[in-house]
Amino acid sequence: MSITSRTAIPSLIPRLVQAHIGTRLASTAVHFYQNKQLELYASKEANRLTLRQLVFFGRSMNEERLIKSANYVRTELPVRIAHRLRDMQALPYVVVTQEGVAKVYELYWTAFDKFRRYPQINTLEENDAFCAFLRTILDEHSTVIPSLSLGLSLSSPYLAPDRLDSFMRRMLVSRISRRVLAEHHVALSQAFQRGREGKVPSGAPVGIIHTGLNVKESIERCAAYLRSRPYDVDQDIMEGGSANLDWSEVAIDGHLETTFAYIREHLEYIIFELLKNSFRASRIKHPTVSKLPPIRATIVAADNQVTIRISDQGGGLMNSHITTPSDLFSFSHVRNATRLDDARLGALRTVSSSTRGMKATVDEQVETWRRQENTASDPRESPEQNAGVAPHPSIGIGLPMSNIFATYFGGSLELVSMDGYGTDVYLRLPRLGTNLEGIEV
Repeated sequence: MSITSRTAIPSLIPRLVQAHIGTRLASTAVHFYQNKQLELYASKEANRLTLRQLVFFGRSMNEERLIKSANYVRTELPVRIAHRLRDMQALPYVVVTQEGVAKVYELYWTAFDKFRRYPQINTLEENDAFCAFLRTILDEHSTVIPSLSLGLSLSSPYLAPDRLDSFMRRMLVSRISRRVLAEHHVALSQAFQRGREGKVPSGAPVGIIHTGLNVKESIERCAAYLRSRPYDVDQDIMEGGSANLDWSEVAIDGHLETTFAYIREHLEYIIFELLKNSFRASRIKHPTVSKLPPIRATIVAADNQVTIRISDQGGGLMNSHITTPSDLFSFSHVRNATRLDDARLGALRTVSSSTRGMKATVDEQVETWRRQENTASDPRESPEQNAGVAPHPSIGIGLPMSNIFATYFGGSLELVSMDGYGTDVYLRLPRLGTNLEGIEV
C-alpha cells in the first residue's frame, strides 16, 4: 500500500510523534477534512495587492478609509488561511501529523475560526480593538516558521523534493502576505492616530512601506549590526589568528543615492542574512590572516529594478551536502542533506518551543544578541535560556526565507559560487511597485 494513503498511515507514525499529537487528534478530527465554512472560504480567490496599491490607499488616510482597510483585512485573512488549511489537508497523513505540522494546523484552524466570526468594524474604537486582536494573532503565530521547517524536515523522506518545496513556498509566502496586511493596517491605524494628534513627522512611511527607502543606508545599518556581533556567535570552532579579528569591512559602491518604495523590513532581512553568511564564510576561509578580506556590496538602479550584488572571498558554496547553490533554498533532505542533521533538528525544536518563536526580522536577531550579552554574566536573568528555549543562531532558515522575501513582489535571488574563492549573490527587486503579491492559490 502507498505510503501516502491516508487510511493506512497511523501505524507508520513514530511513537514520539503519536505522543506529541495524541491530544490534538480528537479536536482536529471533526474539522479536518470536511467543514462547510472552510469549503466556503477556500472557494474564494485571494485579492492580491501591489505595493503601489498599498501606498496609494494608505497615503490619504481618513476615518472612512481606515474602517474600510480594517474590514478588508478582516475578510481577506480567513480566505488566505483557508487556502493553506486546504493545502495541509492535501498532504499525506504521515506528514500532517508530524511534529510541528500538527501544531501549525491547529494554529491556522483557530485563527481561521476567530477571523470568520469577527464582527464587522464600524468605529475607530472597534478598529482599536481589532488592531489589538491582530497583534495577538501575530504573536501566537510566531512559531510557525520553525515549526513548519521542523515538521517538513522530518517529513522529507515521505515527500518528493518538488512537492515539499512547493508546499513550503506556498505556506511561507502566504504567511508573509498575511503579516503584511495585518502589520500594514496596524501601522496605518497608529499613523492615523498620530496624525490626529499632529505628531506625524515628514517623510514617515506609509504603513510599513518606506516610499524613499535608501538602499545604501540599509546596507550600512545591517553591516553595523553584524560587525558588532561576538566573534563566536555561530558557535564555530575557530583556530588561528583570525579567530579574534574584527569582522570583514563592507565596501559599498555603485549607485549610492538609490531609493525606491519597499518594505524596509523585507529588504533588510535579506541583506542581513546575505552579509551574515559572507562574514561567517570569510572568517572560516581565512584562519591565519591578520585582517579579514572585505565584502563588497554594489548597488545598481535601472528604470524598472534595483539590483544589489554582494561579493565575498569566503571560498564558495559547494560542499558534500550541496550540488547546486539553489539547493540552499530547499527544505528537502534530498537537495540539502543538512535538513536532517540532529543539531539542526534540535535547534528548530528549541526555537519552535520558545514563546518568542521566529518572526524573520533583523530586529529580532539583534535583540537576541543583546539579550545574550546582557545575561552572560548572570544567566539567571534569562528564564528562556535556563529553560533551554533561547533562540539558536543556526537553524538553516535564513537563505530560504530571504529567497521567499525576494520573490514575494516579483524579485529574484541568485547565488553564484566561485568554488575555492568566494560567492556572488544577486538580489533583484522591482522598482515600480506594480507587481502583485506572489501568492499561489
